[in-house]
Amino acid sequence: MHALREALAAVKRAPLLTGLAAAMVALALYVLGLFGLATYNLRLALSAIEERVEIVVYLRDDVRQSEIDLAQNELSEIPEVARVSYVSKRDALARAQQDLPEFADLFSTAEVNPLPQSFEIELRPGARNQEVVDRVSAAATAYPFVEDVRFGREWVEKLFTLRRVGAATTAVLGAAFFMVAALIIGTALRIAIFARRDEIYIMRLVGAKNGFIRRPFLLEGALSGLVGGVFAWLLTYLSYRGVYAFLFAVAWIPTGWIAVGIVAGMLFGVLASGMAIRRHLREV
Repeated sequence: MHALREALAAVKRAPLLTGLAAAMVALALYVLGLFGLATYNLRLALSAIEERVEIVVYLRDDVRQSEIDLAQNELSEIPEVARVSYVSKRDALARAQQDLPEFADLFSTAEVNPLPQSFEIELRPGARNQEVVDRVSAAATAYPFVEDVRFGREWVEKLFTLRRVGAATTAVLGAAFFMVAALIIGTALRIAIFARRDEIYIMRLVGAKNGFIRRPFLLEGALSGLVGGVFAWLLTYLSYRGVYAFLFAVAWIPTGWIAVGIVAGMLFGVLASGMAIRRHLREV
């Protein structure tokens, strides 16, 4: 209780320095919040594209029904395959007439159905990667009655490359922003501690232990981090609403991310304050 009273009293005595520390925490976490918002929406966009990854296996016209059934069952048994749908020539023609109305007359006047029968292979969530696509495609190609296998190789490769680049960029920039945030918060709290150096010196003269001196500063750092974290959340939300209203639709980050950000602000404050007061106690 004593440490909490001292921390609150310090805030009242020097609201400007406390506000400065909280503002720096908020600024650092606001940058992290914007980065998190962009990262989350990029992840959603890539996931939406990834869900459309599908393998289409075109079959020869002379394939027997028994061969179709056997291949469909064997491909369905591959662990990463969710479903194998058979599309007959008649179904393919009906789809083409519906999806391509501009060519409806051409399809209706054709004496022979020019479209092939096929398998549409849907992969399980989490298994839509380059390795699985290549392996399932190779398994389908092995059948002698398979004429061609298509899955949009070029854009699938670009999709998975973009996902890897996005993951690496997220890790690198996230670590960089974390370090910048820690430096900013530590500098702000070091200023606040330096302004109270006389108070610390007097406490040392009367025999106060380092832990007794340190606790109010740690609580003050946690309080600054908490205020800064909440303010950063508000700034991030206002930025999100502005982008959503005036630019384009984006998704709001999960609640868990917000809680982690606020807790991170408090931890930043405690750690930075602890390092600053520890260094100052060595000099006193």
